[in-house]
Amino acid sequence: MEFAIETKELVKKFKNLVAVDHLNLQIKEGEIFGLLGPNGAGKTTTLMMLTTLIHPTEGTGLVNGYDISKDSGKVRKSIGIVFQDPSSDDTLTGYENLKLHALLYGIPKNTVEGKITEVLRLVDLEDRKKELVKNYSGGMRRRLEIARGLMHQPIVLFLDEPTLGLDPQTREHIWTYIQKLSKERKITIILTTHYMEEADLLCNRVAIIDKGKIVALDTPGNLKKVIGGDVVRLKCENPDIEAVKKLPYVKKVENFDGKISLTVEEARKHLPEILETIGKVESVYVREPTLNDVFLHYTGEEIRDTEAEGGWAQRIMNVQSRGR
Repeated sequence: MEFAIETKELVKKFKNLVAVDHLNLQIKEGEIFGLLGPNGAGKTTTLMMLTTLIHPTEGTGLVNGYDISKDSGKVRKSIGIVFQDPSSDDTLTGYENLKLHALLYGIPKNTVEGKITEVLRLVDLEDRKKELVKNYSGGMRRRLEIARGLMHQPIVLFLDEPTLGLDPQTREHIWTYIQKLSKERKITIILTTHYMEEADLLCNRVAIIDKGKIVALDTPGNLKKVIGGDVVRLKCENPDIEAVKKLPYVKKVENFDGKISLTVEEARKHLPEILETIGKVESVYVREPTLNDVFLHYTGEEIRDTEAEGGWAQRIMNVQSRGR
């Protein structure tokens, strides 16, 4: 089986609203795949269909070779989900949470202890397994959630904003665990995030969804090439926009957040002429393009402007309410 996930003309409608519009995806086995999109773009609805939480209106989807509509039970046994909101019982220890999860998934009793030890070791929590989860730090809780999602040895792992709200050092630790999972266990990982550096670092490929359709899908490196040059941000009085547009190496000019944003070939080479042409400049910032620039290019808004939509429990209610 070449693809861990495959959708064909997948559609989800809520009355007159088309949340997912004929989506076609092929995610390879062992791939870390990023799914990005502004609020209301269809990203959450897509994940809910793939995890069998809601049924598609039209089309088909296969997860680990199982049809999401006809073989939902087999799909669920094949996947692990790490929710955005903590879902571990903080009145239990880390070990007790994993033991409970093993019972719920019907993991054979003679293998439970070995699996608990294995996943705790993977996320560096073996020496904290007897502590109550309420005493864990945010990063420890996220690591426990990942460990729990791995207990039944899923083929596909869904990570919903896995590092949201964590400090930079802890986020980097979580990134290490995700890369380790992909490399050592060959698990296919579907990642949603609003941290562009996270998607850039971790993902083999990234899809951007907007208005229910995939508007871009490629490797992070190839997506950034779409921008066509470096990004120059300028703050200036009475800028001569038309003169700047005539410069042959300036590919795009936008007014953005009260500043002028330019896409420029070899920006550092041409910056002196740009500054001379545009007028009195208060500040200037030059950088290489990022995935956030790609996101802005395709959706018209920055990813940081799209707030997290809340945990899956809230989003399930939001999605379901559309169908009423």
